[in-house]
Amino acid sequence: MRTVTEGMNIGEAAEKAGVTPKMVRHYESLGLLPKVRRTESGYRVYGASEVHTLRFIKRSRDLGFSIPEISELVKLWQNRRRPSSSVKEVASAHLQELDRKIEDLQSMRKTLGHLIHCCHGDDRPDCPILEDLERFAAPALKKPKSRPQEPRARPK
Repeated sequence: MRTVTEGMNIGEAAEKAGVTPKMVRHYESLGLLPKVRRTESGYRVYGASEVHTLRFIKRSRDLGFSIPEISELVKLWQNRRRPSSSVKEVASAHLQELDRKIEDLQSMRKTLGHLIHCCHGDDRPDCPILEDLERFAAPALKKPKSRPQEPRARPK
């Protein structure tokens, strides 16, 4: 296998970056990875720079950043004159979103734990877990139709 500095096909570049060839194509289609040169027969040729970018994208994905956030981070990373405050802003917003998701997961875990505790788990057919799921699946009560409002009298 060639070194990372020589031209590589998509499979080799993907392997060195720890992603699949399909993801390389996907990142390129999204503009996260710049278009690379192609051989006369149309095969993509990747170099060390593209592999480095792919690793950056992969690490960003591993940390849970969304594609739009990664797009912003790639732009900031490639702009050597960027203020670090811009990077910190993106990362801080992502951390707040992670904290919100953690709170939601903890709430779900608490509720599910309570339901599991309430379920006898024996031969009886009644089950608090199913009752809870059904209760929240029931259609909402229809609001009574409001009567048309009578026109208000104009002040004289």
